[in-house]
Amino acid sequence: MRIDKWLWAARFFKTRVLAQDAIDNGRVLVEGERIKAARSLRVGERVSVRIDVTVRQVVVRELSEQRGPAPVAQRLYEETPESIIAREAAREQRALMGEPARAIHGRPTKRDRRAIERARGDD
Repeated sequence: MRIDKWLWAARFFKTRVLAQDAIDNGRVLVEGERIKAARSLRVGERVSVRIDVTVRQVVVRELSEQRGPAPVAQRLYEETPESIIAREAAREQRALMGEPARAIHGRPTKRDRRAIERARGDD
């Protein structure tokens, strides 16, 4: 079975085209090696998938060319314990970091604009 079809069926990507792009850009590794989208995938192989900043390492449990509901798709793979721990740690780290846009409260008032102009040295 083609790996791009499996990634789509396992619901890592919404479309096969997105799965193919991720494979072509080196964000999907099988057994630690870059691959092509047409590569055959076998049960028991380790697949590493990077989506945004999250890296998930999974072991292939079943093959399916048909995309089904999420509970069925989750049976196609088993995430490694190291991957789960790393993903949880990254999630906690993101929760601790503040949102930079949270301090901004809309447009500056006339008073704020004048203070900004004074700080810049504008006349």
